[in-house]
This record gives sequence, C-alpha cells and structure tokens, in this order.
Amino acid sequence: MTTRRLLLLLLPLCLLACGNEPEQRQEVIRPIRYQKVRPGSNLLKRTFSGTARAGIESRLSFRVAGAVEQVAVQVGDRVKPGQLIARLDATDYRLQVQEAQAGLANARAQARNAAANYERVRALYENRNASRNDLDAARAASESAKAQVRASSTRLDLARSQLRYTRLTAPSAGAIASVPIEINENVAAGQMVALLTANGQTEVDCTIPESLITLIKKDMPATVVFDALPEQQFTALVSEVGVAATGQATTFPVTVRLENNSNLIRSGMAAAIVFHLPKQADRQPTLVVPEAIGEDRMGRFAYVVKPQKNGLGTIHRRAVTVGELTSDGLEVLSGLDDSDLVVTAGISRLQEGQRVQLLPRNEVAP
Repeated sequence: MTTRRLLLLLLPLCLLACGNEPEQRQEVIRPIRYQKVRPGSNLLKRTFSGTARAGIESRLSFRVAGAVEQVAVQVGDRVKPGQLIARLDATDYRLQVQEAQAGLANARAQARNAAANYERVRALYENRNASRNDLDAARAASESAKAQVRASSTRLDLARSQLRYTRLTAPSAGAIASVPIEINENVAAGQMVALLTANGQTEVDCTIPESLITLIKKDMPATVVFDALPEQQFTALVSEVGVAATGQATTFPVTVRLENNSNLIRSGMAAAIVFHLPKQADRQPTLVVPEAIGEDRMGRFAYVVKPQKNGLGTIHRRAVTVGELTSDGLEVLSGLDDSDLVVTAGISRLQEGQRVQLLPRNEVAP
C-alpha cells in the first residue's frame, strides 16, 4: 500500500518533467562601431617644451665704472631711442675733463712759445748768427710741442667721452624687461644695468634629443602654442640649430622664430613647439588605427569585420605588430591591409566568427 501511494505521488512530477522541452537560446547580434584603416603619414609629429624670448634682447651697461645716481626706468616701461635709462655720479669724470682742458691749454702755450722760438732761431740762422744745431733743436722743440697739443686734445676728447658714458640711454625703441641695479650701487664697466627687449620677431628656444637633431633643418616650419594663449597657434621657422650638445650632453639647442608676432607674448613664457619631422628612410610604410588594438596572452590583435547583407558582418581576429603612438592613432606595421574595417569599440566582448550589426558612421553602439 505504501509503494502504491509513492507511485501516485511521483507520476504527476514525471508528467510535468516530460512536458517541458529545452528552450533554444537565441543568437545575440551585437551592434559595433568600426572604421577603415588609414595610411600612416610620412611625417613624425613631435612636441618639445620651450621658452619665449624677444628677437632682440640688449643687455644695457655703462662703459665706465661708478656709483649709480639715478635709475630713470622700471620693469615694463616702454622707451624711445635716446631716452635716459640710468646715470652715474659724474663728479670724478668732470674733474678729469677739467684736468684735460688745463693740460691742453698748457700744451698750446708751450707750442706757441716753441713756434716763436723756432722762428727766431731760423731768422738768426739765415743771418748766419745761429748754428745748424740750434736751428734743428728749435724745430724739434716746436714739433714736439705741437705733438703735445694733439695728445692733450685726444686726452680731452677721451675725458669728455667718459663723461658722456655716465649717461646710459636706450639705443632703440623697446620695453624694459629687467633692472637689476639700485641707486647708490657701485657698478663696473660692462655690468648689466637693464635688459631691453626690442620690437623684433619673438623667438622660442628648446632642446632636441640627439636621436632627432639630424632631422631638424634651418628654415623648417614649426607650430608654437603658448600655455598662456592656448587657443592661438603661431607659425614659426627654425632659425638656429645647435652644433654642440648642451650641459645635459644628450640634447642640442634649437631656436624657432615666429612669423606672426603678438603683443600678448612676453619674454619667458612657456611654449610647446610642434615639429613634423620626416621619417627615417629605412622605416617601412605604416597604417594607422584609432583605439582598435587589444592585447591578451596571445599578443596584440585587432578585430576585422567582413560586411554581409542586411547591415550585418562577421568578426575575424588578426594578430598585429604595432609601432609608435601618434596624434592620429596607433601605427600598425603588420597584420592589417589598407582596405580593412576594424572594430573600434567593445573589443573585449567579441570573439572569432561572431556575427555583428554594423552601425552607420554617425551612430553610437550601446
């Protein structure tokens, strides 16, 4: 009786189990974004940090030493040609001028006396009242006195020049970038008193590594972007290429000159210099893909889609060899053809042979 009841309980369960057939899973067709492989450029885009400076920077200094009596400019002032920059205490130099004037007056007096004496001796010699030696001595004294006049006159000119050198004026129009002196400070001849930046073409200095310096040529075009002016780009030409390494021993100095200047650019501004350098002749042609390369334990790969009917396609995996990362994308040295369509999103959720839906170029895959 117990066995019969057990069979009656199990019978409905068996019927229920036999009535449920296994459901068939539907194929999921995932939409993808794709892009055609592009040929790589034959130029290398390289960016280097630089610093702007005025095309003409004059380190103004006195030609004589002395104590600073007046500083007539400040940093940021704009000056005109001949405008006073600074002045030294000229007391000593005025005394030197006075001394030179007195020396010249004395030399002229001696020259007049020597000339008169020579005339007297010559008259006596003509009357046979003086010897030949007396005549020669008088003439020599007269010529020596004239030479002393010329020397004294030269010393006076020098003293006057040194007096003028106590005034420092602007040689050209420009702006004062630095004034490293103060009033009453003793300065030496040649010591910088002010830095004058003239209204020339702005230049930007940078350093190039030794691996690329041979690709930089004079008059090569470049693009300069300043951190303070991020929305503006300035075209430039290479004006100087260093032939000796800097203190770091692995970089070479390069200077570019802006073609279109701007009053907003200040000396010392940080800048980025962009060069488009030719590739090495031995480098093979490349293709460029944007964000389309994956990597797993088998290496780097890309998914290539083969279009079919009704906007569908099939995914195929391709092993690739990559090169450098450029502004246009990642260089692919091998594994792809220039006619391939590569998947650009959702690579981790795809597999070999999977069917996908090709979205139009302006649509975005979910």
